[in-house]
Parts: sequence; structure tokens; C-alpha cells
Amino acid sequence: MEIILREDVQDLGFKDDIVTVKNGYGRNFLIPQGLATLATPSAKKVLAENLKQRAHKEKKVIDEANTMADALKQLEIRIPAKVGAGDKLFGSVSNIDLAAALEKAGHQLDRKFINIKGGTIKRVGPYHAQIRLHREVIVDFPFEVIAEAK
Repeated sequence: MEIILREDVQDLGFKDDIVTVKNGYGRNFLIPQGLATLATPSAKKVLAENLKQRAHKEKKVIDEANTMADALKQLEIRIPAKVGAGDKLFGSVSNIDLAAALEKAGHQLDRKFINIKGGTIKRVGPYHAQIRLHREVIVDFPFEVIAEAK
């Protein structure tokens, strides 16, 4: 079943993408939740026209995302965390903590656009996260988890 996504759906696609899904997933979840519509020939024509009109506006958004990506690459983020024996953390560090650290540095980002490789962090050390600023602009962001000063 071909559908047109109305919103970004994690692990499936971005808004206005035409994707193929199983019939039950489309009919029982995506369409009733308002996340997608059927990809009929007329709907595809309307989508193509909307994308064409939006292309020039999209260029400005992509340029802004690239500017922000360059600014993020200049940052060095260190997240302090309580450490137990060795280099194990009490609790963990997640995308929420990274979003808070970026906000302190002056960059407002939604945590759902931050993906830390390996999920949550349980040890001190250097790590990488992927930050999606736009569907075409994804930044590989290095950061470090350090022991909190006592």
C-alpha cells in the first residue's frame, strides 16, 4: 500500500514522502492517526505541485540548518555526571541531557532530533550523537561525558 506521510514518522520517513507499508499498518494506524493519506494519482499530483511551490522556501530553511550545523561543529560540549567506582555513572546520560547542554550553549534543539549512538550512556568518555536539523542536514556531533567535580 502506497501512502503519503503528513508528518515525520520515526523509522519510516519524513513529511511528504511517498512510502510503501503493509496494508494493516497503513489502514489501522497511520491513516486513522492522521499521519498519512492514501497515495492516489490525484493526491500525488497535488503533492508534486505543493513540493514545487515549497522548494524555494525550503532552500532558505536548508541554508539556516547548514549555518546552525557549522555553529554546532565549533562547539565542545562536556556533560558532567556523578561517577561511582571506576568510570561507571550513577544513572545515565541521554539525549535529554545533551539537549539541555546545547541549550546552555545557546542552541535550542528538540530532543527527539538528537540520536545518541548506542542509546543511553553509562560510562565516562567521548561519544557521538546524530543531530537532525533538517531532512537533508544531519550533523555528527562529538561530545564528552566527564566526572562531576565533588
